[in-house]
Amino acid sequence: IDVVYIASPVVLHAKQAMMAADAGKHILIEKPLAMTSEEGQKVVDYCESKGVKIAAGLMMRFGAYVMAMKQAIADGKIGRPVSGFSQFTCWYPDMPGNWRQSKKNGGGGAMMDMGVHCIDLMQYVTGSKVKQVAAFHDTLTFHYEVEDTSTVLMRLENGCECVVQSNFNIPDEASKWRVEFFGTKGRLLGDTMIGQIDGGKLNAVFIDKNVAYSAEQTHADDAGIEIPGDFGNMYTREIESFSDSILNGKPLVVPASDAVHVQRIMEKAYASGEELKILKI
Repeated sequence: IDVVYIASPVVLHAKQAMMAADAGKHILIEKPLAMTSEEGQKVVDYCESKGVKIAAGLMMRFGAYVMAMKQAIADGKIGRPVSGFSQFTCWYPDMPGNWRQSKKNGGGGAMMDMGVHCIDLMQYVTGSKVKQVAAFHDTLTFHYEVEDTSTVLMRLENGCECVVQSNFNIPDEASKWRVEFFGTKGRLLGDTMIGQIDGGKLNAVFIDKNVAYSAEQTHADDAGIEIPGDFGNMYTREIESFSDSILNGKPLVVPASDAVHVQRIMEKAYASGEELKILKI
């Protein structure tokens, strides 16, 4: 055995990861990495001291359209990104004993479980880190102690302003799992492109030359183009990538340190909702 995959309740992550490191096993661990970013950093440091690799299970980075978006922005296809939006939701009613609905076992609710992916993607796709955050969190529909409704506003280092909405109280039949970016020379609209299945649609507008200001703003030619997707299994790609890093020494695509950074953002987001303040990361 060379690798241990940890997909247990969050409260157990840190202890199990350090036990695996003691046994000299490389680790793929689900998000969030630990109950707090401080605990997560201790896990990362501990694994480094033991000489084992540790990657985080943010598998949506391996989605076909996520990779296409990242490449398009890196190539300057939409100019400078100025606006980002993502929404990831489900229907998650009260379930007695469910660890995801318990703060002591899961650490948080809709943002911690679903929004974590979108916060990560806002940074990963743009190649820019979050520097400021503000947020609202509420339990509007159900009765558990974690939030079923979350809206997070983030300012990236490159100036792009992003919104991430995550909900446990929107029926699956009404959900739209979206990732969108708008820039000075175009847009990328991803519809149902996140989740556990690689698919959906990606609509793009790439503008070679900006036209002059138009007071009418008719949007007459905004149909865009549909980008083809090279779909596959995101979990398979995740495992293959991690294995490649272990066997061939390639850099980790999702190092656990990235998950620690995302958790710092989420902690600031929770604090922002409580304090009604914009907070720096």
